[in-house]
Amino acid sequence: MVLITEDLIRRRAEHNNCEIFSLEEISLHQQDVERIEHLDKWCRELKILYLQNNLIPKIENVGRLKKLEYLNLALNNIEKIENLEGCESLQKLDLTVNFVGEVSTIQSLKHNLHLRELYLVGNPCAQYDGYRKYVVATLPQLKWLDGKEIERSERIQALQDYRQVQQQIKEEEEAYLLRRARERQEAQNKSCTQQSASRNPGFDGRWYTDINNTFEDEDQEDKAFWQQPSQYTPESRLEAHRYMEEKRKSKESKSEDGKKVKPPRTMITQDGRALNVNEPKLDFSLVDDEENNQFILDLGIYRHLDTSLVDVDVQPNYVRVLVKSKPFQLVLPEEVKPDSSSAKRSQTTGHLVVTMPKASELIQKQRKIPCAPKSQNSAKVQNSSSKRIEKLEVDPKAHSFPDVANIVQEKRDRAPGPLVLSKCRPQDVSEGGGEYTENSEVPPLM
Repeated sequence: MVLITEDLIRRRAEHNNCEIFSLEEISLHQQDVERIEHLDKWCRELKILYLQNNLIPKIENVGRLKKLEYLNLALNNIEKIENLEGCESLQKLDLTVNFVGEVSTIQSLKHNLHLRELYLVGNPCAQYDGYRKYVVATLPQLKWLDGKEIERSERIQALQDYRQVQQQIKEEEEAYLLRRARERQEAQNKSCTQQSASRNPGFDGRWYTDINNTFEDEDQEDKAFWQQPSQYTPESRLEAHRYMEEKRKSKESKSEDGKKVKPPRTMITQDGRALNVNEPKLDFSLVDDEENNQFILDLGIYRHLDTSLVDVDVQPNYVRVLVKSKPFQLVLPEEVKPDSSSAKRSQTTGHLVVTMPKASELIQKQRKIPCAPKSQNSAKVQNSSSKRIEKLEVDPKAHSFPDVANIVQEKRDRAPGPLVLSKCRPQDVSEGGGEYTENSEVPPLM
């Protein structure tokens, strides 16, 4: 028996972010529900409710759904129309293929003033003579009945024949109720017989000691059950459902028993020797880094795998990595230091890199470079030069600009001193009486 629980409603309310209080539409079809409950308390805002193809025998616990507009209860075990007076906004009611035989119970739908569509096709009451006229005359607010529009002339004719049709419906209901009472009694006697027979093994005259004939017996039993004639009643429908449920459970239990239980994988032998194991079937590489005296393991873990599902264990002789509980174990050529080891994962490739320093230290010999014998004087000079402070000197010849002071060279006999320029009157050679000597080294006057 499946119950309507809060978890079930939240799982069916994914379109509403799993919120119940503001839920306007929910589908609970094909859930093997046998009773309507909790919906009128948890989902007050419901407008559309799908409950078709279940095992519901009675309409109940929906009277508080004031905003409910569409209720689908097709393919259930409902025998009466009741408890819908509180659904003030109900516009469409679907009761296709149920067991409604008391068609007079539609009188309760008079309070649903907004009801426009009603479906009763596939019910015993739909076989009554005058069924459509009775429904049309009883519910004046209806516009559609069993998918067919109600014409104005049809309604007038139904109202004129209402008294006669009402009496006819009453007689057919009484006959149906007597037949249903007999069917209930027969179903009850049959269930009691099956319960008493199930307590005695071998009640059907067969012995279940032959294993080879087990499957044949099951096929014969299944074939006999489905070929047995029975009336279409709520009890027979419930019996068929329970039979199918038992078959499904037995098949699941057999499949679980038939599964071979894998023995635990051997990681370390009895003599303490570790084995190489790669159950997750991952690509890997082990590099011996001699320069840094360590081993580097590169394990190709899936890129999108969560790091919380990876566990690394480094031992002196082997390294073990659990990837989603599947072990990867690799034996190392030399002993390593577990405490100094480290594990990192790449954010781009997802690979796991485990660095494991070796336990044995690497000792390297240093070559001695022969040098020439040094004298005492050179040793003293070296000591003195090491004590002096070296300073950076700049070569004045390395300047890139010319030396202006050496453009004009002065005579050697002239006394050194600053060059003084003075204004003077030019003199003619003839007037001065002196001799004029041209010096090529003196630049011309501008």
